[in-house]
Amino acid sequence: MAFSTVQRTSPAWNLPNILTYGRVLAVPVLAGCLLSTDAFWMRWLALGIFVAAGISDFFDGYLARAWHQQSSLGRMLDPIADKLLVAATLMVLVADRTIAAWSLWAAIVILCREILVSGLREFLAELNVSVPVTKVAKYKTTLQLIAVGFLIAGPAGDVVLPGTTIIGLTLLWISALLTLYTGWDYMKAGIKHVVE
Repeated sequence: MAFSTVQRTSPAWNLPNILTYGRVLAVPVLAGCLLSTDAFWMRWLALGIFVAAGISDFFDGYLARAWHQQSSLGRMLDPIADKLLVAATLMVLVADRTIAAWSLWAAIVILCREILVSGLREFLAELNVSVPVTKVAKYKTTLQLIAVGFLIAGPAGDVVLPGTTIIGLTLLWISALLTLYTGWDYMKAGIKHVVE
């Protein structure tokens, strides 16, 4: 009885939301690992943290639906946690020059799209207009996460699987192209409301 009361009065501390908080807290830890001087082993630790964060992203949504613990806080924080994880990791990978030269444009496209779509969603939410996530957007997110995973492994991964960094950069470009496509889709869906 006490447990159900806590669940009703404090949805902020249900398990799905705790998993989301963990994903946010993983961001500085992951960045610290990538910026460490012991690059080889810390890269693998960073990859482990990133994979765990990705798995928690699946489970927080799944458990929230299965246990009927969806909340406004969770709906708001979940995409923020995802964007923080990807954006911060991309910035650190740029800083350590895993992503460099022309590939910087792929990272810039991804970051700009995320900011634009977040702003559009916030504007449309005030008008009570929802913009559903498309299947292509879900594929884009999955591909983006795989690309970032390869790039986190980076030079350490090249020792085990030659070409790891190249695979990551190639997938990053493909996800950047999908990012442009899905971003345009969202803009088309929201532009009439923006004009009004």
